[in-house]
Amino acid sequence: MKILMVLTSHDQLGNTGKKTGFWLEEFAAPYYIFKDAGAEVTLASPKGGRPPLDPKSDEPDFQTEATKRFHQDPDAQQVLATTAKLADMKESDFDAVFYPGGHGPLWDLAEDKKSISLIENFFAADKPIGAVCHAPGIFRHTLRKDGKPLVSGKSVTGFTNGEEAAVELVDVVPFLVEDMLKQKGGNYSKKEDWAPYVVVDGKLVTGQNPASSEETAQTLMGLIPV
Repeated sequence: MKILMVLTSHDQLGNTGKKTGFWLEEFAAPYYIFKDAGAEVTLASPKGGRPPLDPKSDEPDFQTEATKRFHQDPDAQQVLATTAKLADMKESDFDAVFYPGGHGPLWDLAEDKKSISLIENFFAADKPIGAVCHAPGIFRHTLRKDGKPLVSGKSVTGFTNGEEAAVELVDVVPFLVEDMLKQKGGNYSKKEDWAPYVVVDGKLVTGQNPASSEETAQTLMGLIPV
């Protein structure tokens, strides 16, 4: 079982002068779900090497069992520090793909032609695609073979407008995940802000927020043929 995890290479939070990147829990929880199930996990990012970590996600208030395990796992830290280049990744080499969130993907992965092509190829091959929190932003420009948006008519979720307002970044991000998914024809649904929530439609799995990371990954695993 081979799973590709795609992380952001973008570290600037708009024009705020603050740093962003990927959200630690959204990487760590799925990573260990996959590894503990015996999967071979490959990490990739647009620039390769160490992807930027959103510093806020490493603050004490946001530590979980998975993030604590990561901090005590030098092997995982080394794997994260040496991600492959996204341009070298092919859908045919993997059984599923998973995108952790954090605000970074809104700037790079949502617009990255290689990422867009990769997602479209996974979708066309009917292989599982997972995205959590801000990562559903990667579907902004993805299309099906019929030319319609990939999420059109699909049940999806992602970081809510209310959650973005709560972190006071509505006017900073390039687009709001909830609004974009609706504009692209997705059947968007959500639970209350910060509650775990995962939506499955065929082989497409989306999670609302960091608290949904583990369940999103477990659900994705269940869609991979044994």
